[in-house]
Amino acid sequence: MQGLSCGTSRIVGCRFSVYPMTDNFVEVIKGALEEVDSSKVWQQTDDVSTLIRGRSEHVFDVAKAIFVHAAKTGVHVVFNGTFSIGCPGDSDADTYMSEDDVRLNEQSSQKEQVEVASQFALYPLNNPDYMQIIADQKEVAEKHGTFTKGVHYASRLDGDANDVFKTLEEAFVNTSKTKDQSHVTMTAAISANSPSKKDK
Repeated sequence: MQGLSCGTSRIVGCRFSVYPMTDNFVEVIKGALEEVDSSKVWQQTDDVSTLIRGRSEHVFDVAKAIFVHAAKTGVHVVFNGTFSIGCPGDSDADTYMSEDDVRLNEQSSQKEQVEVASQFALYPLNNPDYMQIIADQKEVAEKHGTFTKGVHYASRLDGDANDVFKTLEEAFVNTSKTKDQSHVTMTAAISANSPSKKDK
């Protein structure tokens, strides 16, 4: 793709899947979607995953709300997603970047108390200081009281879903600002209501 360079847009995107471990998984997913206002993000769903794109605060707001409303049912639910900013050529549907900063789902998400376990990994692409940048985000997690430990290829977070998503968002945004027009990706696996014993 000639002529494209990282950072042509500051659109944030998240491609994710939500997995309710129950026979009525369709009802759980549809029920969560019905409770979430996604009007401030561009959204597309296929047979594998869902993609949401727009301003950072709205992408995280919608992703968190979908997970929280699915997890509040009490069934074991897993969110697996990849967040990205500064992707080469990512400019389609940039009209969503003109939305204000009011989060449409924050109030309803904050009403729910869902304990989660999460593993996430940051990738500041084309940045020689990437290890220090990643290490600096440990302080963010410690500030929010969510950091548990480092694990192979990731860091572990535990706590309330709202606190964990806040940690993820702040770490992601901080990393995206460490170098002008940088391309950053972040993977996150988040689990709630797991019947298995937590390995912290």
